[in-house]
Amino acid sequence: MLHLASQSPRRRQLLQQLGVDFSVIEVEVVERRAADESPLDYVSRVARDKARAGLATLAAEVAGDAVVLGADTEVVLDGEVFGKPRDADDAAAMLQRLAGRSHEVVSALWLVAADREQGDVCVSQVRFAALEPATVAAYVASGEPFGKAGGYAIQGLGAALIEHLQGSYSGVMGLPLFEAARLLRAFGIRSG
Repeated sequence: MLHLASQSPRRRQLLQQLGVDFSVIEVEVVERRAADESPLDYVSRVARDKARAGLATLAAEVAGDAVVLGADTEVVLDGEVFGKPRDADDAAAMLQRLAGRSHEVVSALWLVAADREQGDVCVSQVRFAALEPATVAAYVASGEPFGKAGGYAIQGLGAALIEHLQGSYSGVMGLPLFEAARLLRAFGIRSG
């Protein structure tokens, strides 16, 4: 049985697109980057930690047959990982820094079972258009930046801020579907 270790409604929607049956496990893991940890290693570790935490929460009789999917997505600019904005000022500052520039969106996922673990990482390049302060203020006022890595949602109003995407749209949303389907197949889980 497949379990998704995530509180993200976007990840649930994306996984449903693959046509697999799954249940959701809500987990809490510390998301703090170590001083010497690369952004890619950090995102991958957090995704693996989520999957492992999800497996640990399952009852012993379920855990033996369980496969848990954990994922994490972060925005990276000049080696700095942008988390979720703390407040409106933080969201506006993030968006101003991203404006007119390209950044990476790193999305990692791990499948964890009792006897096996395997992960994958998807890195996309996103270029924001130059943004007027009024545009940033209006977007922040919409409320959409909150709870989103880098302070934007590609699948929402934030799409109008993006000039170019090279990579995975679903990866920028939070779950790269190509990589997810490939990992699921490797674990013998077929998508619909």
